[in-house]
Amino acid sequence: MTGQIKQRVQAIDTARGIIMIIMALDHVRDYFHVHAVDQRPTDLTTTTPLLFFTRWITHFCAPTFLFLSGISAYLVGMRKTKKQLSGFLIKRGLWLIVADATIMTFGLTFDPHFDVIFMLVLWSIGLSMIILGLMVHTPPVAIILTGAIIVFGHNIFDYFPVPDTTAWGQVFKFLVTISSGGIPIAGRVVVTSYAAITCCGLMLLGYGAGQLYNAQLFTAKQRTRILFYIGAGAVLLFIVLRTINHYGDPSPAMPQKDAMFGLLSFFNATKNPMSLDFMCMTIGPSLLLLAAVDSLQNSFTKFVSVYGKVPLFYFIVHIYFIHILVVIVFFASGHGMKDIADPKGGFYFRPANFGYGLWVVYLLWAFVVLVLYKPCRWFYNYKATHKYWWLSYI
Repeated sequence: MTGQIKQRVQAIDTARGIIMIIMALDHVRDYFHVHAVDQRPTDLTTTTPLLFFTRWITHFCAPTFLFLSGISAYLVGMRKTKKQLSGFLIKRGLWLIVADATIMTFGLTFDPHFDVIFMLVLWSIGLSMIILGLMVHTPPVAIILTGAIIVFGHNIFDYFPVPDTTAWGQVFKFLVTISSGGIPIAGRVVVTSYAAITCCGLMLLGYGAGQLYNAQLFTAKQRTRILFYIGAGAVLLFIVLRTINHYGDPSPAMPQKDAMFGLLSFFNATKNPMSLDFMCMTIGPSLLLLAAVDSLQNSFTKFVSVYGKVPLFYFIVHIYFIHILVVIVFFASGHGMKDIADPKGGFYFRPANFGYGLWVVYLLWAFVVLVLYKPCRWFYNYKATHKYWWLSYI
């Protein structure tokens, strides 16, 4: 079945493409950096400014993708009834959760036994879509208010933690306040570092922001101005919150050994779970980016938007591609079968004594992104000109 290419919002594809490209840097670092296993890049007692930046810049990816997913959901809803949109979001959300537990877990680990099941970013996006799917029947203002309450209010639990000694407490921790952890289930361990309900707040706000792209409600000039003011306001709020250092993040900025590390501490907001400081720090500049590229079309936006048009395809393929590269380098560097399942390495074919400096990481990152350009462009052209039902889920 073939059809006509659908009209897309270039600015959203451009912004999403940029964050998808940046995201690959973090995953290449996870597999190839010499200290990926034994050193946290945001640990100010051991990191370097370049290593910190390499991790920090990728912080923009997950929150921005969640917000843009909310905008995209609104745009999809302009072509569907509320019932159709609700059904689509719920089914797509369930699919993403299953995909995280199966396709992505295997891509991350290459463990055929699935001893550890990772429920990471796709899980949080999937559950957020399900919640949004249930809420689309309510007025947009209710969705926006719910998202705002979650985003601006969830850090209250830094001061009034919910006891996790009960079953309800464990569920609440898993969905709202977890930073990282594993839950034993049926002889396996389910690991997550994304508090899905907290993430959901960003998608709900993104859905509300989708109205800015409704030509019957806002002109392009109005949209750009509103995006700029909200983005600038979020950046300003981040600066105020980090300066006051009392609410918005369980890890406030702390005095350091010199001005450079003091600056790193200021920007070292908590990602897991995403704090209010973290969300303002990342979503603010992302909204400014959306405003800047709203009507911008050139060779750069054309290039990066290819990745933004097929984000799930790119996300899955790039993980497998990076891990296959790891396998090749693993054997080429003299490692053998006995080193495949190093318990200290985290993933198969990634032993603890493996890896290279950051310059290799950056070179491999560029290689991965460039190699995947043509597959992404091919898949978009195929997807845009065919109407098989399953294509709407990839």
